[in-house]
Amino acid sequence: MAAEAVYRRVLLKLSGEALMGAQQYGQDSATILRIAQEIRDVHHMGVEICMVVGGGNIFRGVAGSEASGIDRATADSMGMLATVINALALQSALEKAGLQTRVQSAIPMASVCEPYIRRRAVRHMEKGRVVIFAAGTGNPYFTTDTAAALRAAEMGCDALLKATQVDGVYSADPHRVSDAVRYERLSYTRVLKEDLKVMDASAIALARENRIPILVFSIHNPGAFAEVVAGNGRFTIIDQED
Repeated sequence: MAAEAVYRRVLLKLSGEALMGAQQYGQDSATILRIAQEIRDVHHMGVEICMVVGGGNIFRGVAGSEASGIDRATADSMGMLATVINALALQSALEKAGLQTRVQSAIPMASVCEPYIRRRAVRHMEKGRVVIFAAGTGNPYFTTDTAAALRAAEMGCDALLKATQVDGVYSADPHRVSDAVRYERLSYTRVLKEDLKVMDASAIALARENRIPILVFSIHNPGAFAEVVAGNGRFTIIDQED
């Protein structure tokens, strides 16, 4: 078990790709169960947790629009529905791990999950439930990164933790550029100025405006989520100006 948590309430941003495991598409049940167990470990540290999940493992709006000729707004709506599928899969895995959960969708679909209601979501977390926010912001042209920053602000989170494929923010893709530089700490302004591809600009600006630190870490390192919440392990923190 990790040390004592330094954050009381956090938002975990998961990409859809994080749920694929070694697959090229869709969901890998073993990977989802492992992620659920890591979330359970952090929950047992006394941390209130909410989540935003992407849908890129099933359908990505921009790519779908460009590839198929579907108009952008429709393609983004399809991508938002993909995030609901992922949210329901995570809910099932978290409940198997012994946690109480709620899925709230920005697009109302009452037969499968709750509509997004801010005060209700806060109350769920206060009661110890993990809240999974689905369907992004409910609007086309906005990414799930922006949804994560928005929900983190609305929930009064102490930090936004972005789980990625690498252990922090690099100057370039370390899988493609062997001499890419890894950063330990960055300011919001530097991320925007240097166009570092960690989150889209609107998400970074929203986090900066609300003074929410962004911690970027690898979802593939076992126990990394608990370590980062305790202020340990390998991650890059994006926060206020130098």
